[in-house]
Amino acid sequence: MEAKSHWEKIYKTKSSETMSWYQPHATLSLDLIRRVAPETSARIVDVGGGAASLVDNLLADGMTNVSVLDISGAALNVARHRLGDQARRVRWIEGDITTVGLEKSSIDVWHDRAVFHFLTSAVDRAAYVAQVRHAVRPGGQVIVAAFGPNGPLQCSGLPVVRYAPDALHAEFGGAFELLEHVTEDHYTPSGLVQHFVYCHCVLH
Repeated sequence: MEAKSHWEKIYKTKSSETMSWYQPHATLSLDLIRRVAPETSARIVDVGGGAASLVDNLLADGMTNVSVLDISGAALNVARHRLGDQARRVRWIEGDITTVGLEKSSIDVWHDRAVFHFLTSAVDRAAYVAQVRHAVRPGGQVIVAAFGPNGPLQCSGLPVVRYAPDALHAEFGGAFELLEHVTEDHYTPSGLVQHFVYCHCVLH
């Protein structure tokens, strides 16, 4: 509950466009998803997507089965308001990813650019991985990004865990075959650079 209160306060008191993670367009994430989800009916979830713009681009691409999951209802409301009538095309899920109920094998593409590096507890990370294994169908695609070795030690007032590509993949285990990893230098609205590592896996 502490995490929820933290994020609700942030999204109620700050503009999402001033936050360090903000991207006008999530170009790298979108390119990866386009490559692994050529069918517009692919079941995609953006974990921690909240107020992020990825959902806008997915809808513009004609994707018809998009879910956005976030611990903050205020963050989800930012996106709903921005999308207007288009918001009805999205499934909005408010919940903590380590405990929220998700349907078994209901996801084709799992995307997370914002959550995993905040899980500083091994118990929480194990719960997250268990959720992925439960919700993603066998053969489904998993794209998880976290701060890389040169990334910040904190974000939005919270500690984070930084990962080299092999270390990030190791958190998920042998059921996840690493297909590729990609690095990104993200420029924050204030002009700082944050180093990200993306791991793209398939779940067996």
